[in-house]
Amino acid sequence: MISSFRTHLLSLSLLVGVAAPWAANAQATISNVGSGSVEDRVTTLERISNAQAQLLQQLQQQMNANQSDIDSLRGQIQENSYQLNQVVERQKQLYQQIDALSSSNASNSSNAAAADTGSATAAAAGSDNSSSDAAAAPVQSGDANTDYNNAVDLVLQKKQYDQAIAAFQAFVKKYPDSTFQPNANYWLGQLFYNKGKKDDAAYFFATVVKKYPKSPKSAEALFKVGVIMQDKGDNAKAKAVFQQVVKQYPNSESAKQAQKRIAAL
Repeated sequence: MISSFRTHLLSLSLLVGVAAPWAANAQATISNVGSGSVEDRVTTLERISNAQAQLLQQLQQQMNANQSDIDSLRGQIQENSYQLNQVVERQKQLYQQIDALSSSNASNSSNAAAADTGSATAAAAGSDNSSSDAAAAPVQSGDANTDYNNAVDLVLQKKQYDQAIAAFQAFVKKYPDSTFQPNANYWLGQLFYNKGKKDDAAYFFATVVKKYPKSPKSAEALFKVGVIMQDKGDNAKAKAVFQQVVKQYPNSESAKQAQKRIAAL
């Protein structure tokens, strides 16, 4: 009996000895989480959350600023596109008016007479300009766009062709880097052609082709050189020029006209 009691007492002591350290460790862990580690982690999470909130707010402000810049740029692009379309439309109108002048037989014959007499004849208007007007130096503003438009107005509005020649020549000399250089040289070629000065006309048409091969007027200028060669009776040179038009500018209207001329030679 005593032996059995001692056995149970020994077993109980061993159980208590094993359980006591485990309970102490469990209590220490709970205490640390509740008072130290958990609070520190919560504090850290709060700081991270606050930092993220501030970062998100800054990002939102930056996105709003970027959106404002994008809207501003979009408006500027639309305005630039409108202005470019206006310029293109004006250029189309000018080219059509140039072609109208070129196809006017009355203008050609009357201006050829003016070249012989040295007076400035406005053939399209049917009125004469005085020799003093033809000799007058063109008035220039110092602005390339303004001076170019003034020279064009001398042709289209005032019908003062000799003054227009002087104005375009002054423009070509004064504004060598202007984007209107190809057009100004083409105008000079057309005006001299209308006056019957075909060598001068060929020079300015050739200038457009040589210096500004990517200009919208280059194909037509080269075609006009071929027309001048044909007018002068040099069909071999004319054919060579027309073939060059077809080769260099195959998709242009001038190429179609050149092919017709080649077939007729």
